[in-house]
Amino acid sequence: MTLSAVILAAGAGKRMRSRLPKAMHKLAGKTLLERVFCTAARLACDEIHVVYGHAGEQLRAAHPHLAARWVKQEQQLGTGHALAQVIDCIPAQNHVLVLYADVPLITDTTLQKLIAAAAETDFCLLTADLPEPTGYGRIIRDAAGNILKIVEERDADEQQRQLREVNTGIMAARSAHLKSWLTGLSKDNAQGEYLLTDVVGRAVAEDVTVRSVSPAANGEISGVNDRAQLAALERNYQLEQARALMQQGVTLADPTRFDLRGQLRAGQDVFIDINVIIEGDVHIGAKVAIGPNCLIRDTHIGDGAVIEANCVIDHAMVGRDNRIGPFARIRPGSELADDVRVGNFVELKAARLGAASKANHLSYIGDSELGERVNVGAGTITCNYDGVEKHKTVIGNDVFIGSNTELIAPLKIGDGATIAAGATVRDDVAADALALSRRDNRVVAGWRSGKRRRRTEQ
Repeated sequence: MTLSAVILAAGAGKRMRSRLPKAMHKLAGKTLLERVFCTAARLACDEIHVVYGHAGEQLRAAHPHLAARWVKQEQQLGTGHALAQVIDCIPAQNHVLVLYADVPLITDTTLQKLIAAAAETDFCLLTADLPEPTGYGRIIRDAAGNILKIVEERDADEQQRQLREVNTGIMAARSAHLKSWLTGLSKDNAQGEYLLTDVVGRAVAEDVTVRSVSPAANGEISGVNDRAQLAALERNYQLEQARALMQQGVTLADPTRFDLRGQLRAGQDVFIDINVIIEGDVHIGAKVAIGPNCLIRDTHIGDGAVIEANCVIDHAMVGRDNRIGPFARIRPGSELADDVRVGNFVELKAARLGAASKANHLSYIGDSELGERVNVGAGTITCNYDGVEKHKTVIGNDVFIGSNTELIAPLKIGDGATIAAGATVRDDVAADALALSRRDNRVVAGWRSGKRRRRTEQ
């Protein structure tokens, strides 16, 4: 079968109380729309349509990377009206999968089951049995168990409201059928809208069998209507990620205080403390320990590394047995070889540190290449920016750099050189040389008392 997906994303989301369209709010680092789109993309759809409306240009501008066909719903007149805006663009023989941007946790496994069932009867609904069905439309069946229609809660009588099987809104049906059924929809309901749920009654009237399947877990169909629901979905999602990691051999100090906003591949016996955020594509080797309050983004960390508390590591390569932090910041483009030490309040940017090199305290190293066994003293700065361009500092092996030094790039320091504490180095330093820029100390006696006297006289 040829499949077209339609994601309905036109709603205003008034209960979000936001200037952003609801579909732009994020769950686990992705917008709600992007999360649903990525799920649909895994189904090998012929085309994915996004129906947008409220603040729609803002929504489109935020998702230039999505290979979607965007269709505007000028007036938000209901879900049936939304699908009607796009149905003419879909070939009659295609099956149409209807999804919602504010139902972000639906899985491709459940959708594949739905699509397979629709291939047999031309129409299948995703329904669920909920202990608390408030707010959902109810599935009405006959005595034989056949689906007859869907009744929205505001249109249901008391007996119908007692039913626990609900409509999730997600469905798959042949395009030709949907086009016919959508044409005759009415706004004669409590919402005063053209409701997509009404196509079920039209299908039954034409003797089209309406099948149903259920999700693997009811959490998949949870929707987002306000910020509290968004936060609840975020935490439920994160707990699922945490459980999966722990089953793979990762120790989490507290699974309720861990956030994965991307993909994490981890070796055995990894320990992750509280309030750690993982973003993007992160690979952590075996026996790595990560302290509390760290942010790690698009980074590879080698076996045996220790990341102390309150570090930020972004788009970096961290070698085996490194020790980073606390309060270190490793910025994009940095590569650390094995046995490197980067200590408290040290910032690296596009810096390469060779094996066993150290920068333990209060330093900035940017656009630099350091060889092996380099020792960088506290307060060292590579002055890499001249106000117009960035320049590089290249430091050889076994170099000792004293505290409180300024290395003015472009600069090369040879193997075995020593830079004296307090030096400002502007010229290249040869191998095994000593560089210093000191002047004799000058002491002015009585300077403080004289200064006070002059202030009194004024």
